[in-house]
Amino acid sequence: MSAINKPRLLFFLLLNTSVLLSSLLPICRSLESDHQNGVGEETEDEHEFVYVEGSGKGPDEWGEIKSDWKACDNGEMQSPIDLVNNRVQIMPTLGRLKRNYKQAPAILKNRGHDIMVKWKGDAGSININNTDYSLKQSHWHSPSEHTFNGSRHELELHLVHESDCGKMAVVAITYKYGRPDPFLEKIIHHIHSSVVKEERDVGIINPGNVKFGSRKYYRYLGSLTVPPCTEGVIWTIVKKVRTASREQVRTLREAVDDDCEVNARPVQHKEKRTVWLYSPHVTGAPS
Repeated sequence: MSAINKPRLLFFLLLNTSVLLSSLLPICRSLESDHQNGVGEETEDEHEFVYVEGSGKGPDEWGEIKSDWKACDNGEMQSPIDLVNNRVQIMPTLGRLKRNYKQAPAILKNRGHDIMVKWKGDAGSININNTDYSLKQSHWHSPSEHTFNGSRHELELHLVHESDCGKMAVVAITYKYGRPDPFLEKIIHHIHSSVVKEERDVGIINPGNVKFGSRKYYRYLGSLTVPPCTEGVIWTIVKKVRTASREQVRTLREAVDDDCEVNARPVQHKEKRTVWLYSPHVTGAPS
C-alpha cells in the first residue's frame, strides 16, 4: 500500500468506528425503556414457542403469537445472520475484547427450548466502547445459529450481558465435534439430571472457564434470537471455532423438549448492516 493511501485508510477506519459508536448511543435509551417495561429480555416460557416450522409456534409465526413479539416478523436488525468473508470489513480500531469475569453462585435451568446457566451474583463483565456489560446468563443452541459462508457448526454458546441502562451485548462461541469443552464438562452432570423444569443450584461457577481461543471476532448490531427478538443487541462472535464432544452436544439436545432439540433460529436477512472483523495488526481486505 502506498504512503499516499495510508492516511486515507486511517481516516476511513476512524470514520467507521465513530459511526458504530454513534449508532449505539440511542439504543441504550430505547432498551432502558423496554427493560423497565419487562419486554426486552428473553422469554423463559418454553410452551410459548418452538422451532418446528408449520406448527403454529415455529420461527415463521413467532411475530404473530404476541404483540410484543412483532419484531420477530418485521424487525430490520434481526439475528442470527450469515457471516460472509467477502462482505466483512476489517476494523482493527475496534480493539481487543476486554473481559473481566469472576466466579459467582449460579443456577442451571432447563427452559424447555434450551439449557441456561444463570449467575445469581456478580460474575464480572465485558467492556465495549467504554461501557461495562455485566454477565447475566449463558445458554446453548444446536446447531449453531450464526452461519459462516452458509455453513453451520454443531453448537453455539451465547454469553448474555447487560449494561446498567438495559442495553444488551451477547458474545457467541461456535463449536465443532472434537475434544470435550471444559466449561460444559464441569456442569454436564447437572444437565443430565435437568429434565424437570426447575432451577437447580449448581454452586460457584467460573465463566472464566469459557475458552475463547482467539482475539479475532466479528461485530454487528442485531437482536435476540428468541422472542421477543429485541433489537439493538451488540453481537460479538469469536472467529475461532472450538470443539465439544458428541456426547456433550447430545446431552444438551436430549435434555430439552422434543420440538426444540434443534433449537437454531433460521438465518435472518442482513439488510444493509455492516459486519466488522477485529483482526489485530491487519489492515487489508479479508481473504
